[in-house]
Parts: sequence; structure tokens; C-alpha cells
Amino acid sequence: MVLWFFGYGSLVWNPGFPVDEKVVGFIKDYRRVFDLACIDHRGTPEHPARTCTLEEQEGTLCWGAAYCVRGGPEKEKAAIEYLERRECEYDHKTLVDFYKEGDSEEPFVTGVIVFTSTPDKISNKYYLGPAPLEDMARQIATANGPCGNNRDYLFLLEKALFDIGHEDDYVIELANEVRKELGIVGGVMKEKKLTGQTHVPIKSSLSPLKLMPLPGAIAMDS
Repeated sequence: MVLWFFGYGSLVWNPGFPVDEKVVGFIKDYRRVFDLACIDHRGTPEHPARTCTLEEQEGTLCWGAAYCVRGGPEKEKAAIEYLERRECEYDHKTLVDFYKEGDSEEPFVTGVIVFTSTPDKISNKYYLGPAPLEDMARQIATANGPCGNNRDYLFLLEKALFDIGHEDDYVIELANEVRKELGIVGGVMKEKKLTGQTHVPIKSSLSPLKLMPLPGAIAMDS
């Protein structure tokens, strides 16, 4: 058995577990949105971060990277368990067709696992939903968690998509709004006092997870 996972957020630049192959490509009929709360990596229960999830939209493409795990049941089980802990705010594992760069007609591989979330605030307590760009930017600019701050998550995603040659206009627009909120001009941060509501509290009985990376894995991120 061979397992494939598709990364569209931090997995693009930081899979965090040993992989045997990485392939740049895309999945169809999904778009990347920053509508999911993160309370244990880049945010806290009191001040959740905004991280990306997928929204179904016919005719769209979501670029990222697919990772292959070979080596038998133990290695595959370890990868799944690691990702389930890391992606704990996502309540679904969806199987999708993955298309390799340069071929949009035939899937490169089918049955690729991608972590997704139910877009409903009642059934999924981590779902924040859409918000005005300025409000999202203010929240991202101020959220921090055990793995770092929310803005770096966004900026690293922006860079990772640039590095694979498939920038996302939505990510760029949001990143630029965060820079504006932070007062960053020409790569230099100017002093600016953030005002107004900066977060959407989430009540949770979960304590921040302290995850141990798999043997040979690099530092975890969400």
C-alpha cells in the first residue's frame, strides 16, 4: 500500500514527517480560504489564529504539493497519526484526484488524502467562516501560539506558493493587508498601534497540544 497526502497550507513548505516523494500539482474544484481557527499552533483558545482550509468551488484549482509515503504499514500509520494530531482542527479526511503540473487532463494519482473542514459553525467549532479582509488581517497580525505567530504562517505560505511557481491571488491580497495592518512598508515595519477587535474567542476544553515529531521529522507547524 502507498499513501498520498495533499498539502495546501503549511504542508507545502513543511510536511513534518518523512516522505518518499514530493510532487507539485493541484486538485480541482477547491479554493483555499482562511476560514479555520487554530488554537494550538499559531494561536490560542482565547485568541485563535486564522489558518487555511478548502472551500468547494466548481471550476477552480488549488495548487500545492502531494507527498508519497512508502515503506509498509508502520511507516504509513505513523504518518497518518502524526497528521491527525497536527491537523486536529480539521474534521474530515477527503479523497481527491491529484493532477501533476503540466497535465490537467489525467490525474497523476487518485485517492489522495486531504484534510478538510465542515463549513458550519455548529458542527465544527473551529470553523470561523469568512470575514471582511481588514478584520481577517487584524486577527492574523495579532495572533500568536506555541509554534509562532499567525502572520508568519501566512507569509511562509505566500513564499512557498511563489517558490513552486503558483502564487495565489487571495493569499497575496490577504498578506498585503496584514503588512498594511502591521505598518510594513518596503519590508520595514513602522510602529503602529493595532486597534479594534483582534480576535474571535473560541471556547474549548482542549489544552494546547504538545506534539512530538516522528523520527526523522522536521519541526512541526500548522
